[in-house]
Amino acid sequence: MKRAFPALLLVAAVAALSGCATSWVVDSDVKSFSSIGTVPPGATYRFDRLPSQQADTARQDALEAMAAAALDKVGLRRDDAKPEYSAQIGARVTAGLSPWADPWLFDGPWGHGYGGGYGYGRRFYGGGWYGGPAYFPPAANPWYEREVSIVLREAGSNRVVYETRARNDGPYNASAAILAVMFQAALQGFPNPPQGERRVNIDLAPARK
Repeated sequence: MKRAFPALLLVAAVAALSGCATSWVVDSDVKSFSSIGTVPPGATYRFDRLPSQQADTARQDALEAMAAAALDKVGLRRDDAKPEYSAQIGARVTAGLSPWADPWLFDGPWGHGYGGGYGYGRRFYGGGWYGGPAYFPPAANPWYEREVSIVLREAGSNRVVYETRARNDGPYNASAAILAVMFQAALQGFPNPPQGERRVNIDLAPARK
């Protein structure tokens, strides 16, 4: 999902995050699949964790808090004792170099021209859920690619009844706030979302210093 912002628009967008605007838009590309039909009021769920997610409790707790707020907005209530659904969530953030940066201006650990060093032409330098990557791109030209996912299963049969993903990319180093909004975007239209991939825009007020 690449949006061809002119350089001046990128500068304006970053200025907005620093507090020069009252809000900005998180635009996510969302694709969902559902076989639920209707959900009774007050339907309950619990979170299920993969072994890899169990190994990083603090990270998963933070992600589940974001997802729980989004699930609450669509009428689902967390109840670990008597769940009607189980929810498995995921999130990924990859940091790299802006696709509009001039590769000939940079050298050293980010590669020599196109395709050198640590995969300059690919723009990927490592990743984390919203920590730092293994190798940082030049500070003036960052780019972040993000994805969140939610899978709901019937608690009794373990049958998948809802699957949704949201993707976002941009120059903003604010993943903790953006991921929370992306979970909301991923559940737009629940339990009967539109077919096919769609763009979901949600306003997010920037943090004030």
